[in-house]
Amino acid sequence: MEFFNKVGKMALGSRLRLMSTMITDDAAKIYELHGIDFIPKWFPVFYLLSEEKEITITEIANEIGHSQPSVSKIVQEMIAAGLIQENVKTTDKRKNVIVLTEYGLLVLNKLKLQCIDVEAAVEDLIGESNHNLWAALEEWEFLLGQKSLFKRVNEQKKLRESSAVQIVEYNDGYQSVFRALNEEWISSYFKMEEADYKALDNPKEYILDKGGKIFVALYDNEPVGVCALIKMNDPDYDFELAKMAVSNKCQGKNIGWLLGQAVTNAAKELGASKIYLESNTILKPAINLYHKLGFSKVVGRPTPYERCNIQMELQLK
Repeated sequence: MEFFNKVGKMALGSRLRLMSTMITDDAAKIYELHGIDFIPKWFPVFYLLSEEKEITITEIANEIGHSQPSVSKIVQEMIAAGLIQENVKTTDKRKNVIVLTEYGLLVLNKLKLQCIDVEAAVEDLIGESNHNLWAALEEWEFLLGQKSLFKRVNEQKKLRESSAVQIVEYNDGYQSVFRALNEEWISSYFKMEEADYKALDNPKEYILDKGGKIFVALYDNEPVGVCALIKMNDPDYDFELAKMAVSNKCQGKNIGWLLGQAVTNAAKELGASKIYLESNTILKPAINLYHKLGFSKVVGRPTPYERCNIQMELQLK
């Protein structure tokens, strides 16, 4: 259709709904063609009852992926149509068991013949088409079960927005931003500590002059994120990844990932073997980011920070 060609994949849901409506409308005519007084939306429940003989509303809902209220409404409609009955005798009195009525069993015999015709018609349609929609639907359902369309769109949004992010090296003009961004996130969860003030008040003396680096993330030329690579006087580690902070208004744009990559790449260029970091497990997005960058947990090292309850390292060589 011309409209969908113009709109493109943005109209995926609308196009699927239109096709679903076309098929559902035809389904109602097909039931009439076979002399069956039946509503298409009843079919999943009816089919389960024909297979299971007796089943509860909860079991039906779980099996067909509908909500329990939705199934309850369909069941009441089918009871009114004389197809099924509930509250039949059962050894487990806690269960509200649903079964087909005698009339429902008669309808089932007609429906079996209808299914033969529908199966054959769909096979013909598949044979006439260049693409097997039935197989594609099964594949799409699996893939969307692994990762929803929402998550996929969110990933693309992050990629698009991150293309507007520029990572630059620190200069004195960024000192106030370096401090403000770090103070913002630290104060949101914890309290500023002596070790924080040393680095944030004197970044040149405490970080740069000792052989470290600081990177600044610019979004639309505005500084919105920072991260430092601090030289360590330690036999086990060359540098520490520290003072990573991203403005609250720019979360979700892959800025932390880009800063982390800039810092780890700089460490490699400086010949580092291992990078160390300290964090807190309540900062779940940060911990996930560190794992994504390749850091793994270590234990038992002394720390100047009260808030530190997890230590991690990244092996570079």
